[in-house]
Amino acid sequence: MSKIEFMQGNTACAEGALAAGCRFFGGYPITPSTEIAEHMARRLPKTDGVFVQMEDEIASIAAVIGASWTGARAMTATSGPGFSLMMENIGYAVMTETPCVIVNIQRGGPSTGQPTMGAQGDMLQCRFGSHGDYSTIALSPSSVQEMYDLTAKAFNLADRFRVPVFVMSDEVIGHTRERITIPDRVEIVTRRPLEKGTLPFRGGDDGVPGFPEFGMGHGVHVTGLTHDERGYPEATDPHVHAALVQRLVSKVESARHDIADYEVVNPDAETVFVTYGPPTRSVKQVMHDQPDEGVGHLHLRIVWPFPERLLRLFTNAKTFIVPEMNMGQVAREVERHTDLPVISVPKLGGELHTPGELRTLLEARP
Repeated sequence: MSKIEFMQGNTACAEGALAAGCRFFGGYPITPSTEIAEHMARRLPKTDGVFVQMEDEIASIAAVIGASWTGARAMTATSGPGFSLMMENIGYAVMTETPCVIVNIQRGGPSTGQPTMGAQGDMLQCRFGSHGDYSTIALSPSSVQEMYDLTAKAFNLADRFRVPVFVMSDEVIGHTRERITIPDRVEIVTRRPLEKGTLPFRGGDDGVPGFPEFGMGHGVHVTGLTHDERGYPEATDPHVHAALVQRLVSKVESARHDIADYEVVNPDAETVFVTYGPPTRSVKQVMHDQPDEGVGHLHLRIVWPFPERLLRLFTNAKTFIVPEMNMGQVAREVERHTDLPVISVPKLGGELHTPGELRTLLEARP
């Protein structure tokens, strides 16, 4: 039977990971994500798992990548400065098609910024932060329940597509305490093993190769260099590089509408809020307190790859409003996919948009 718990967001993240079968955590403490590492340090040894505190975030993500290649479901958790340090090895994980989960409990930046305040300023960094062309999957919880559910889901997406997957939360959700439902079990989608005699980096029908777990006799060469389907370096052949990078991007982008996780409210509305993460809470409060059939809501639980087709679900829409705890990072993506007016509502400093601020916007409608 499922059970009801009163839990902090960061704790729910750790519990969701454990329920999904995470058995390795490599990390370095950083505010406001440290409770995840602390909880994993207590719980992993009791589940035959391994917790390692590394010397820094660069080593942490390297350890996670190595653990994944042994077949373990592996994760790390960090915040802004640590996330920046991980970027080179995140690119390595993309190129080597290493499934892993990176949790970013975002805080105000740049630099040391606001260690104890929430933000959403890393949304473009998780999409474009490492060099080169690639595509990512990023989930964004708006509640403690979603912290649990989406962290568990992140492992399935990582294994299915053989990619690093990001859980882009923030201090607001990470330190919120709410009642959540813990299910008996969560769905687990295991990575497809590499069949004997199959080239280790040849994509299947979905563009995703089988996974050659270390120790299973595959003898696979793994490199961050451009490589052919055998895994051997081929860094000077333009055709090999183009084919490889196009497959790395396509295996995610071609499935973006299948990957999409969202909620639609009032699809006939003319004014539509588009939210992810904490601002979702404010919009839901506005719509609960003053129901208005002319106001709709698209709540994205997965931001990348961006599911642009969802905007067309609002057939009568005249305006999209995008409140974000940054200077409009995802609003730019909404603008790319519609000819309608897009009102970006940025907010910096660590404070969440209040329902009153959003009501003022609605009252100013023509």
